[in-house]
Amino acid sequence: MEYNFKRGEKLLFDKPLEWTSFDVVNKVRGLIQRQLDVKLKVGHAGTLDPLATGLIILCTGKMTKKIQDFQDLDKEYVTTLKIGATTPSFDLETEEDQQFDTDHITDEQLVEVINSFVGLQEQIPSSFSAKRVNGKRAYVDARKGKKVILAPSLIEIKEIEILEKDLPNNSVTIRVLCTKGTYIRALARDIGLRLESGAYLTKLRRTKIGDYDVENSLKIEEFEKEIIS
Repeated sequence: MEYNFKRGEKLLFDKPLEWTSFDVVNKVRGLIQRQLDVKLKVGHAGTLDPLATGLIILCTGKMTKKIQDFQDLDKEYVTTLKIGATTPSFDLETEEDQQFDTDHITDEQLVEVINSFVGLQEQIPSSFSAKRVNGKRAYVDARKGKKVILAPSLIEIKEIEILEKDLPNNSVTIRVLCTKGTYIRALARDIGLRLESGAYLTKLRRTKIGDYDVENSLKIEEFEKEIIS
């Protein structure tokens, strides 16, 4: 495939586990600049946490002006939750800090609770999110153990469904279609509360941004082979 990075390209990548979104940008920018021997603007539309994988859109050159358009699109995620415990970050970034009883949770209750999140709602982002508070990313203070107070945001969960559930092992995997600004770690937190228990993410994968699908994305190593061939 031929690219015109200066004119502007939209690139779909499958972000690897433990990479930051900026790691992807820096890697791709470096590959392109070495190939073209020129400085080039590269940006991404929508941050993914290091422990999340999946679709991230990068824009080059003049296409970076379209980044906000991509950020405004709905997102789809597939995530696995552990029920009956929490971590401070509500994912695997931190260790479990509380355990809760799950004997009262039935299959029917789990389905009812998860389905109850469909629709418009106010959501308080996780303190470990990248949301800015007083000009600083919330996670900066959260990782230092400082208390972070975030204002609620209006979000919409358009679709939610259970893909797999294993209550004996306190595990459930769900698919979520939501508007921009929705925090899946915060959703896990709220599901746990509504179950009168706890919950946190053990896996998170972004599968779609608007009509763009991770199935049509590139691995970093595939892109590297493409542009140096």
